[in-house]
Amino acid sequence: MPNITVLDQNTINKIAAGEVIERPASVVKELLENAIDAKATAVTVEIKEGGTSFIRVTDNGCGIPKEEVPLAFLRHSTSKIKSVEDLFTVSSLGFRGEALASIASVSQVELITKTSIGLTGTRYQIDGGEEKTLEEIGAPEGTTFIARNLFFNTPARKKFLKTPMTEGAHVAELVEKLALSHPEVSIRFIQNNQNKLHTSGNHNLKDIVYTVFGREIASNLLEVSVKKPDISVEGYIGKPVIARGNRNYENYFINGRYIKSTVICRAIEEAYKPFMMQHKYPFTMLHFTIDPETLDVNVHPTKMELRFRDGEMVYHMVYQAVASALAHKELIPEVELVKRTEDSRLSMSVKKHEPAPEPFEKNRLMAMQQQSAAKESVKEYTTSPGITEGFKKRLIPAPSQNILPEMVREPDELSANWLKPQASINKANTLEALTEALPETLPDPPVQPEEKPKQMDLFDGKLLEPKARSMHKLIGQLFDTYWLVEFNEQLYIIDQHAAHEKVLYEKTMATLKTREYTSQLINPPIILTLNRNEEVLLNQHLKYFTEMGFEIEPFGGREYAVRGVPANLFSIAKKELLIEMIDGLSEDAAVSNPDVIYEKIASMSCKGAVKGNNRLSFAEANELIDQLLGLENPYACPHGRPTIISMSKYELEKKFKRIV
Repeated sequence: MPNITVLDQNTINKIAAGEVIERPASVVKELLENAIDAKATAVTVEIKEGGTSFIRVTDNGCGIPKEEVPLAFLRHSTSKIKSVEDLFTVSSLGFRGEALASIASVSQVELITKTSIGLTGTRYQIDGGEEKTLEEIGAPEGTTFIARNLFFNTPARKKFLKTPMTEGAHVAELVEKLALSHPEVSIRFIQNNQNKLHTSGNHNLKDIVYTVFGREIASNLLEVSVKKPDISVEGYIGKPVIARGNRNYENYFINGRYIKSTVICRAIEEAYKPFMMQHKYPFTMLHFTIDPETLDVNVHPTKMELRFRDGEMVYHMVYQAVASALAHKELIPEVELVKRTEDSRLSMSVKKHEPAPEPFEKNRLMAMQQQSAAKESVKEYTTSPGITEGFKKRLIPAPSQNILPEMVREPDELSANWLKPQASINKANTLEALTEALPETLPDPPVQPEEKPKQMDLFDGKLLEPKARSMHKLIGQLFDTYWLVEFNEQLYIIDQHAAHEKVLYEKTMATLKTREYTSQLINPPIILTLNRNEEVLLNQHLKYFTEMGFEIEPFGGREYAVRGVPANLFSIAKKELLIEMIDGLSEDAAVSNPDVIYEKIASMSCKGAVKGNNRLSFAEANELIDQLLGLENPYACPHGRPTIISMSKYELEKKFKRIV
């Protein structure tokens, strides 16, 4: 039997490094978090070859005293906590004291640091866990940490790294997350001597969102701000139009720490559910401030997960915050037929687009512009008090030269409107004669008030306002499926099937929640054959089915007879739909909430909606639109598909070349 021995410190450190240091991004994470904990206001991260050969993190934080530098590289040495009680109130990003020891055990490390009260700095080198040098050096205040040749002494770990491009992408993603979590810190990221990111540190989260994610995301944000005694949340969520096919854009930070939480994730997605298509996920950038005593952050080696003392309270708070931000907003996606340029977007924010002039009007407009320029030129010269008499004479030619009429010869009919006959100028070659020749139809141009540029508000004149309903112009039905409505220089296209689904869903939900329903008997009954899991789900929620008007009883073995259904579901209650509804409860088996069952039942009502390729009369369409616009959230059907899209007059005129 093998003997039990105590591992040496170097082996222990390498084992710990395997838990904490997985790749170059792990090194950058620990060092960048340490810089932020050191109260730095500016941090520079530089990597080469994906971070495998070179990582440098420089900050202007408080620095490390010379006598404490060697201690910083010992396992479980930290300045963040003093006792076990501090674990329940820790607010720093790092606290375990394993990061520097783990990094130093698998790389060649160089540390240069200086405190604000120190006269000189300290340079410390440690390779593979073995101390090399400790000396004084001139250095600015702060800390520079350099890690070279990651995993140089553990080749088995190194061969599992990806390509430098892939590893660099992981580092870039991590730096972006930390920049978004701390908008008060200016963070610069350099990769292979190229600047990839530089935030200003001006506390403005939206500026960083623009820098990291671009214009499209930043222009489709809704602000979230909710404050309660023990928890508050601030930040932004995206409109459904910028949804993505994965959860990579769901970002949330707790006390400045980027984490993953199933509680928060579930609350966000449930709040978005009425607005989003299935398998689509929203953009969120939320900062939570939570009392540290209600959190347990010591549940994961990389501190990516945490545990809430009251997860249900957090769930409801997040759900309400996101749902409130989405409520009462017109979330109708606008279709663009032509990609707008930056210039066209800018001009739209200042004034409306004017139609292009017809070809036969171009000459007339050009002539008028030339005449206007000529008049202003003459007026400027003749009214300037600083012009000497001799200079005035040189400016005004003799009548025989016939220059002034040449300036306005075309078109003659326009020149006659503002210039007297040439004979009136032949009186004398004087300034007074020329002044008389000019008519009184050249007044000083009126002073126009300066129009300040303003952001175009897409929510002015909302389609859903009750007073706007009378201004809707119902044009007709397209492809026997879509209804066209004109309003406020916008063309709205309504999908009759999705709209009717939404109306039936909301109506059924209201009926179920207010208990205003009756039961309708079925003869013969519907016989359901369930598997063990479905049987457990049905028995678990049977009381809710009974309260809502279902009459379900055992029929022998694993078969159940459905003898009655809610009256409003009588026409669509089928065996397949009932089994589908029970199967849908499996996703929420841990939630004993009747609202979950209400949603499943209400989704069945969508089966009775009018389908596409069905012709409706104008009266039926008007009634459907009235019911749709009366809902709190009419923008998406229960499955997340849009019920209404819009197209601007500008887009149509651009397509027809009326706007160039």
